[in-house]
Amino acid sequence: MTLPHIDPVALSFGNLQLRWYGLMYLAGFGLGWWLGRWRASRPNSGWRASDVDDLLTCVMIGIILGGRLGYVLFYDLPVYVSDPMEILRIWNGGMSFHGGLLGVLGAFWYFARTRHRAFLDISDLVAPLVSPGLFFGRMGNYINGELWGKVTDSPWGVVFPGGGPYPRHPSQLYEGLLEGLVLFTVVWIFALKPRKRGAVSGLFALGYSVFRFTVEFVRVPDAQLGYLAFGWLTMGQLLCLPLMAVGLWLLCRQAPIMQPDIRVELNRPDGSKSGRDSGPKSGNGKASKNGKDRPKK
Repeated sequence: MTLPHIDPVALSFGNLQLRWYGLMYLAGFGLGWWLGRWRASRPNSGWRASDVDDLLTCVMIGIILGGRLGYVLFYDLPVYVSDPMEILRIWNGGMSFHGGLLGVLGAFWYFARTRHRAFLDISDLVAPLVSPGLFFGRMGNYINGELWGKVTDSPWGVVFPGGGPYPRHPSQLYEGLLEGLVLFTVVWIFALKPRKRGAVSGLFALGYSVFRFTVEFVRVPDAQLGYLAFGWLTMGQLLCLPLMAVGLWLLCRQAPIMQPDIRVELNRPDGSKSGRDSGPKSGNGKASKNGKDRPKK
């Protein structure tokens, strides 16, 4: 199958151009925002819709800044040193998931400090919302005809413009399927029940790193980097290793299961009732020490 040349510009309004790559990011952010508000609306979630709005604003800034700077530093530094203004031309492509992750972690840290929330509570809320954005991002890569795979004789091989005359693995679609749809389904279902703090984040980190590490075997490495070691290790695989270790640690560490917040009704001497928020509950039924981390009403 030959991928036809698709104009990277989806819509033009005079000198203003709207590119497919940007539309994919907008779709990912929009769906993540909607899913986040749905999670916040669940009974006893401990979150408000306004919290999600503020948090995802910080996250979007972290993704864009971190993703771009990560690509510059990890993948193509000499080019950007020779032309620093190219760093600002995000519409030309060039975003790094691992750089975006560092930007998101910075956004979590800022939100945790300013809203007095536990860092892992924030990451557990956001982790199920990430995969749809990954899916749309990989669809943007496919439309742009970039980040293709190695030559293959499989019936689903694709001839990419600029990729030579031979069919190649559509590695963008593999990643969109695994990192996007499959990982979203697994993490979303896992997050529907109370889990120990950090477990949802750990499952996402482990799942993403395993899927990305695997697909890298059929993906052509960046030309300016090639293989880093052993004739097969790529930069993407190298960056997945610490993420894989963190995911395993978060899943295996000993931590109490975090139950939803519940409100305790206390009888006053005059017969009336007053509500007292008991805070998040751990698996042993005692109030979690992190109850103080909940925002003041």
